[in-house]
Amino acid sequence: FAKFDLNHDGTISVDELKVGLEKATKDDIPQSRIEKLLQKLDANSDGALQMEEFASVDSLKNQLDFIVREEKAVALEEAKRVKQMEEEKQVQEMRMALVNDAEPTASDKVVSVLPYLFPLLDSLQYAGPWVTSHPDNVIAQVATLAFTLYRSIPLSGFLAFFALSFLSSDLSLNRLVRFNIQQAIYLDFALFVPGLMAALLGAVGSGLGLPGTGVVTEYLSDGVVLGTLATIAYASATSLLGSTPDQVPFISGATTRRVVTLDMFDEEGKLVGPSRGVEDDEVNKED
Repeated sequence: FAKFDLNHDGTISVDELKVGLEKATKDDIPQSRIEKLLQKLDANSDGALQMEEFASVDSLKNQLDFIVREEKAVALEEAKRVKQMEEEKQVQEMRMALVNDAEPTASDKVVSVLPYLFPLLDSLQYAGPWVTSHPDNVIAQVATLAFTLYRSIPLSGFLAFFALSFLSSDLSLNRLVRFNIQQAIYLDFALFVPGLMAALLGAVGSGLGLPGTGVVTEYLSDGVVLGTLATIAYASATSLLGSTPDQVPFISGATTRRVVTLDMFDEEGKLVGPSRGVEDDEVNKED
Protein backbone atom coordinates (compact mmCIF):
# COMPACT_ATOMS: atom_id res chain seq x y z
CA PHE A 1 0.00 0.00 0.00
CA ALA A 2 2.81 2.40 0.89
CA LYS A 3 4.43 1.92 -2.53
CA PHE A 4 1.21 3.04 -4.22
CA ASP A 5 0.47 5.90 -1.79
CA LEU A 6 2.98 8.32 -3.30
CA ASN A 7 1.95 11.40 -1.33
CA HIS A 8 1.52 9.46 1.92
CA ASP A 9 -1.95 10.80 2.66
CA GLY A 10 -3.32 7.39 3.62
CA THR A 11 -5.29 6.94 0.40
CA ILE A 12 -4.53 5.87 -3.17
CA SER A 13 -5.93 8.08 -5.91
CA VAL A 14 -6.61 7.09 -9.50
CA ASP A 15 -3.33 8.60 -10.65
CA GLU A 16 -1.37 6.86 -7.89
CA LEU A 17 -3.03 3.55 -8.72
CA LYS A 18 -2.11 4.01 -12.39
CA VAL A 19 1.52 4.79 -11.63
CA GLY A 20 1.86 1.86 -9.22
CA LEU A 21 0.29 -0.69 -11.57
CA GLU A 22 2.30 0.48 -14.56
CA LYS A 23 5.47 0.00 -12.54
CA ALA A 24 4.31 -3.45 -11.44
CA THR A 25 3.27 -4.60 -14.92
CA LYS A 26 5.91 -2.61 -16.84
CA ASP A 27 3.19 -1.63 -19.30
CA ASP A 28 1.05 1.39 -20.11
CA ILE A 29 -2.51 1.03 -18.84
CA PRO A 30 -5.38 3.15 -20.21
CA GLN A 31 -6.86 5.60 -17.74
CA SER A 32 -10.34 4.18 -18.31
CA ARG A 33 -9.28 0.74 -17.08
CA ILE A 34 -7.68 2.19 -13.95
CA GLU A 35 -10.92 4.07 -13.22
CA LYS A 36 -12.96 0.89 -13.66
CA LEU A 37 -10.60 -1.00 -11.35
CA LEU A 38 -10.82 1.67 -8.67
CA GLN A 39 -14.62 1.67 -8.87
CA LYS A 40 -14.63 -2.08 -8.25
CA LEU A 41 -12.42 -1.74 -5.17
CA ASP A 42 -13.79 1.54 -3.80
CA ALA A 43 -16.31 0.18 -1.29
CA ASN A 44 -17.25 3.54 0.22
CA SER A 45 -17.33 5.32 -3.19
CA ASP A 46 -15.13 8.22 -2.08
CA GLY A 47 -12.99 8.09 -5.22
CA ALA A 48 -9.89 6.72 -3.53
CA LEU A 49 -8.65 3.49 -1.94
CA GLN A 50 -8.05 3.11 1.80
CA MET A 51 -5.88 0.43 3.36
CA GLU A 52 -8.83 -1.91 3.96
CA GLU A 53 -9.96 -1.56 0.32
CA PHE A 54 -6.54 -2.21 -1.15
CA ALA A 55 -5.69 -5.65 -2.53
CA SER A 56 -2.42 -7.37 -3.35
CA VAL A 57 -0.63 -6.53 -6.58
CA ASP A 58 -1.43 -9.98 -7.97
CA SER A 59 -5.12 -9.48 -7.15
CA LEU A 60 -5.02 -6.06 -8.83
CA LYS A 61 -3.45 -7.63 -11.93
CA ASN A 62 -6.09 -10.36 -12.02
CA GLN A 63 -8.93 -7.85 -11.74
CA LEU A 64 -7.29 -5.71 -14.39
CA ASP A 65 -7.10 -8.74 -16.69
CA PHE A 66 -10.79 -9.39 -16.01
CA ILE A 67 -11.61 -5.80 -17.03
CA VAL A 68 -9.61 -6.29 -20.25
CA ARG A 69 -11.58 -9.46 -21.03
CA GLU A 70 -14.84 -7.60 -20.36
CA GLU A 71 -13.81 -4.82 -22.73
CA LYS A 72 -12.90 -7.32 -25.43
CA ALA A 73 -16.24 -9.07 -25.00
CA VAL A 74 -18.09 -5.76 -25.26
CA ALA A 75 -16.04 -4.79 -28.33
CA LEU A 76 -16.79 -8.16 -29.91
CA GLU A 77 -20.52 -7.76 -29.29
CA GLU A 78 -20.40 -4.26 -30.72
CA ALA A 79 -18.57 -5.54 -33.80
CA LYS A 80 -21.21 -8.25 -34.23
CA ARG A 81 -23.98 -5.64 -33.88
CA VAL A 82 -22.35 -3.36 -36.44
CA LYS A 83 -21.87 -6.29 -38.83
CA GLN A 84 -25.51 -7.31 -38.40
CA MET A 85 -26.65 -3.75 -39.07
CA GLU A 86 -24.52 -3.65 -42.22
CA GLU A 87 -25.96 -6.96 -43.40
CA GLU A 88 -29.49 -5.74 -42.71
CA LYS A 89 -28.72 -2.55 -44.62
CA GLN A 90 -27.44 -4.57 -47.57
CA VAL A 91 -30.58 -6.73 -47.52
CA GLN A 92 -32.73 -3.61 -47.39
CA GLU A 93 -30.85 -2.09 -50.32
CA MET A 94 -31.25 -5.33 -52.26
CA ARG A 95 -34.97 -5.33 -51.57
CA MET A 96 -35.25 -1.67 -52.52
CA ALA A 97 -33.58 -2.55 -55.83
CA LEU A 98 -36.25 -5.19 -56.39
CA VAL A 99 -39.30 -3.12 -55.45
CA ASN A 100 -39.88 0.61 -55.13
CA ASP A 101 -41.29 0.92 -51.62
CA ALA A 102 -39.81 4.33 -50.88
CA GLU A 103 -41.65 7.47 -49.85
CA PRO A 104 -43.58 8.83 -52.86
CA THR A 105 -42.20 11.89 -54.60
CA ALA A 106 -44.38 14.80 -55.68
CA SER A 107 -44.67 13.35 -59.18
CA ASP A 108 -45.54 9.91 -57.74
CA LYS A 109 -48.41 11.45 -55.79
CA VAL A 110 -49.85 13.12 -58.91
CA VAL A 111 -49.38 10.05 -61.12
CA SER A 112 -51.00 7.80 -58.51
CA VAL A 113 -54.30 9.66 -58.93
CA LEU A 114 -54.56 9.13 -62.69
CA PRO A 115 -55.65 5.42 -62.61
CA TYR A 116 -58.95 6.46 -61.04
CA LEU A 117 -59.98 7.93 -64.40
CA PHE A 118 -60.71 4.32 -65.41
CA PRO A 119 -63.51 3.65 -62.87
CA LEU A 120 -64.64 7.28 -63.12
CA LEU A 121 -65.32 7.00 -66.85
CA ASP A 122 -66.93 3.58 -66.46
CA SER A 123 -69.20 4.90 -63.70
CA LEU A 124 -70.64 7.48 -66.12
CA GLN A 125 -72.75 4.71 -67.66
CA TYR A 126 -74.91 5.00 -64.54
CA ALA A 127 -75.27 8.76 -64.92
CA GLY A 128 -77.70 8.45 -67.83
CA PRO A 129 -80.92 9.19 -65.87
CA TRP A 130 -79.41 12.24 -64.20
CA VAL A 131 -77.89 13.55 -67.43
CA THR A 132 -81.21 13.10 -69.23
CA SER A 133 -83.09 15.06 -66.57
CA HIS A 134 -80.44 17.86 -66.54
CA PRO A 135 -79.65 18.48 -70.22
CA ASP A 136 -78.57 22.09 -69.67
CA ASN A 137 -76.23 21.33 -66.79
CA VAL A 138 -72.57 21.95 -67.66
CA ILE A 139 -71.39 18.97 -65.61
CA ALA A 140 -73.92 16.75 -67.36
CA GLN A 141 -72.72 17.95 -70.75
CA VAL A 142 -69.05 17.38 -69.85
CA ALA A 143 -69.86 13.92 -68.50
CA THR A 144 -71.73 13.05 -71.69
CA LEU A 145 -68.86 14.24 -73.87
CA ALA A 146 -66.24 12.36 -71.82
CA PHE A 147 -68.23 9.14 -71.82
CA THR A 148 -68.93 9.41 -75.56
CA LEU A 149 -65.24 9.91 -76.35
CA TYR A 150 -64.28 7.05 -74.05
CA ARG A 151 -66.75 4.66 -75.65
CA SER A 152 -65.78 5.77 -79.16
CA ILE A 153 -62.45 4.01 -78.71
CA PRO A 154 -62.85 0.34 -79.68
CA LEU A 155 -62.45 -1.98 -76.68
CA SER A 156 -61.60 1.03 -74.50
CA GLY A 157 -62.51 -0.74 -71.28
CA PHE A 158 -60.46 -3.85 -72.05
CA LEU A 159 -57.49 -1.79 -73.22
CA ALA A 160 -57.55 0.29 -70.06
CA PHE A 161 -57.86 -2.83 -67.90
CA PHE A 162 -54.94 -4.64 -69.51
CA ALA A 163 -52.77 -1.52 -69.48
CA LEU A 164 -53.38 -0.94 -65.77
CA SER A 165 -52.91 -4.62 -64.97
CA PHE A 166 -49.54 -4.57 -66.71
CA LEU A 167 -48.44 -1.42 -64.89
CA SER A 168 -49.54 -2.75 -61.50
CA SER A 169 -46.94 -5.51 -61.79
CA ASP A 170 -44.11 -3.05 -62.56
CA LEU A 171 -42.20 -3.07 -59.26
CA SER A 172 -40.11 -0.08 -60.33
CA LEU A 173 -43.20 2.09 -59.87
CA ASN A 174 -43.67 3.56 -56.42
CA ARG A 175 -45.87 1.51 -54.11
CA LEU A 176 -48.45 4.31 -53.88
CA VAL A 177 -48.80 4.31 -57.66
CA ARG A 178 -49.11 0.52 -57.81
CA PHE A 179 -51.59 0.51 -54.93
CA ASN A 180 -53.87 3.04 -56.64
CA ILE A 181 -53.64 1.23 -59.96
CA GLN A 182 -54.77 -2.00 -58.33
CA GLN A 183 -57.45 -0.27 -56.30
CA ALA A 184 -58.77 1.48 -59.41
CA ILE A 185 -59.05 -1.92 -61.12
CA TYR A 186 -60.97 -3.41 -58.18
CA LEU A 187 -63.18 -0.33 -58.00
CA ASP A 188 -64.01 -0.79 -61.66
CA PHE A 189 -64.81 -4.45 -61.02
CA ALA A 190 -67.20 -3.35 -58.29
CA LEU A 191 -69.19 -1.34 -60.84
CA PHE A 192 -70.44 -4.60 -62.38
CA VAL A 193 -72.44 -5.41 -59.25
CA PRO A 194 -74.97 -2.52 -59.40
CA GLY A 195 -75.33 -3.07 -63.16
CA LEU A 196 -76.25 -6.70 -62.52
CA MET A 197 -78.63 -5.65 -59.73
CA ALA A 198 -80.33 -3.11 -61.99
CA ALA A 199 -80.75 -5.70 -64.74
CA LEU A 200 -82.24 -8.25 -62.32
CA LEU A 201 -84.51 -5.63 -60.78
CA GLY A 202 -85.76 -4.59 -64.22
CA ALA A 203 -86.37 -8.18 -65.26
CA VAL A 204 -88.23 -9.04 -62.05
CA GLY A 205 -90.23 -5.83 -62.21
CA SER A 206 -91.26 -6.43 -65.79
CA GLY A 207 -92.08 -10.07 -65.20
CA LEU A 208 -94.22 -9.38 -62.13
CA GLY A 209 -95.59 -6.11 -63.41
CA LEU A 210 -94.29 -4.22 -60.37
CA PRO A 211 -94.58 -0.44 -60.59
CA GLY A 212 -91.77 1.91 -59.61
CA THR A 213 -88.85 -0.27 -60.59
CA GLY A 214 -87.63 2.47 -62.91
CA VAL A 215 -87.46 4.93 -60.02
CA VAL A 216 -85.57 2.43 -57.88
CA THR A 217 -83.15 1.79 -60.71
CA GLU A 218 -82.63 5.53 -61.14
CA TYR A 219 -81.86 5.97 -57.44
CA LEU A 220 -79.52 3.01 -57.61
CA SER A 221 -77.67 4.55 -60.54
CA ASP A 222 -77.36 7.90 -58.78
CA GLY A 223 -76.02 6.14 -55.70
CA VAL A 224 -73.41 4.32 -57.75
CA VAL A 225 -72.17 7.54 -59.34
CA LEU A 226 -72.07 9.41 -56.04
CA GLY A 227 -70.39 6.51 -54.26
CA THR A 228 -67.75 6.24 -56.97
CA LEU A 229 -67.11 9.98 -56.91
CA ALA A 230 -66.79 9.95 -53.12
CA THR A 231 -64.36 7.02 -53.22
CA ILE A 232 -62.23 8.62 -55.92
CA ALA A 233 -62.25 11.96 -54.08
CA TYR A 234 -61.07 10.28 -50.87
CA ALA A 235 -58.38 8.23 -52.66
CA SER A 236 -57.14 11.22 -54.65
CA ALA A 237 -56.94 13.59 -51.68
CA THR A 238 -55.21 10.98 -49.52
CA SER A 239 -52.72 10.12 -52.27
CA LEU A 240 -51.86 13.75 -52.96
CA LEU A 241 -51.04 14.08 -49.27
CA GLY A 242 -48.60 11.18 -49.62
CA SER A 243 -50.61 8.59 -47.70
CA THR A 244 -52.05 5.28 -48.89
CA PRO A 245 -55.85 5.39 -49.37
CA ASP A 246 -56.44 2.02 -47.73
CA GLN A 247 -59.72 2.69 -45.95
CA VAL A 248 -62.15 1.85 -48.76
CA PRO A 249 -64.33 -1.00 -47.42
CA PHE A 250 -63.59 -4.44 -48.91
CA ILE A 251 -61.68 -3.01 -51.90
CA SER A 252 -58.68 -1.68 -49.97
CA GLY A 253 -58.22 -4.96 -48.12
CA ALA A 254 -58.05 -6.91 -51.37
CA THR A 255 -55.71 -4.30 -52.83
CA THR A 256 -53.31 -4.44 -49.87
CA ARG A 257 -53.00 -8.22 -50.18
CA ARG A 258 -52.35 -7.88 -53.91
CA VAL A 259 -49.70 -5.13 -53.95
CA VAL A 260 -46.11 -6.33 -53.60
CA THR A 261 -44.12 -4.72 -50.75
CA LEU A 262 -40.63 -5.09 -49.27
CA ASP A 263 -41.71 -7.44 -46.50
CA MET A 264 -42.87 -9.96 -49.08
CA PHE A 265 -39.24 -10.74 -49.98
CA ASP A 266 -36.95 -12.99 -47.96
CA GLU A 267 -33.26 -12.32 -47.28
CA GLU A 268 -32.32 -13.92 -50.61
CA GLY A 269 -34.63 -11.60 -52.53
CA LYS A 270 -37.24 -14.25 -53.28
CA LEU A 271 -40.91 -13.29 -53.27
CA VAL A 272 -42.55 -15.20 -50.43
CA GLY A 273 -45.88 -13.38 -50.19
CA PRO A 274 -47.39 -11.10 -47.55
CA SER A 275 -46.06 -11.26 -44.02
CA ARG A 276 -48.17 -12.76 -41.28
CA GLY A 277 -48.54 -9.35 -39.70
CA VAL A 278 -50.18 -7.96 -42.83
CA GLU A 279 -52.60 -10.88 -42.98
CA ASP A 280 -53.50 -10.46 -39.32
CA ASP A 281 -54.09 -6.73 -39.77
CA GLU A 282 -56.45 -7.37 -42.66
CA VAL A 283 -58.36 -9.99 -40.69
CA ASN A 284 -58.72 -7.55 -37.80
CA LYS A 285 -60.00 -4.84 -40.14
CA GLU A 286 -62.60 -7.18 -41.61
CA ASP A 287 -63.69 -8.28 -38.10
